[in-house]
Amino acid sequence: MGKLVKISGGVGLGVLLSQFPEYSQQYVQRLGGAVDELKTVVSDFDTSAQATGSTRETALASMAQGDEFLQRRGDDMGRTIDRYGYLDESYAILRDAGAYERLAYVRRFGDAQITKNAFADFQPAIPLSIEALVLLFGGYVFGYGAISGTGRVVRRRKKNKHE
Repeated sequence: MGKLVKISGGVGLGVLLSQFPEYSQQYVQRLGGAVDELKTVVSDFDTSAQATGSTRETALASMAQGDEFLQRRGDDMGRTIDRYGYLDESYAILRDAGAYERLAYVRRFGDAQITKNAFADFQPAIPLSIEALVLLFGGYVFGYGAISGTGRVVRRRKKNKHE
């Protein structure tokens, strides 16, 4: 039974990792679209601020001094500007990265809206690329090893309890 669990863990993680190159490609495509749209919004805000002789910062500060609606819109715009900065930085890092590099930058795949939409449209594929096959094998080895190591720890604890 233990061997079956180890093999299942290895196969499961291997299959999961083999899908990463395709998922990451879809995520990066969506990320690029989000960056393009947010750039338009932020540029429009900056243009409006400049037209009134303000900078982005002074325009946001001015909104913070306005009525409740302006304060809320200023807060919204501040979050939009921050999100644009983070997503633009993430896109610059991920755009030309290969699957292995993207795996190293997995924390850059954390935008909840993009993640949700990418998963909604993601279709698992048979891993035919070299990267996907390497990740499949690596995932298998890591998954098998992790479950095997966990089993050894559990067995030792049980053995030490009974002694």
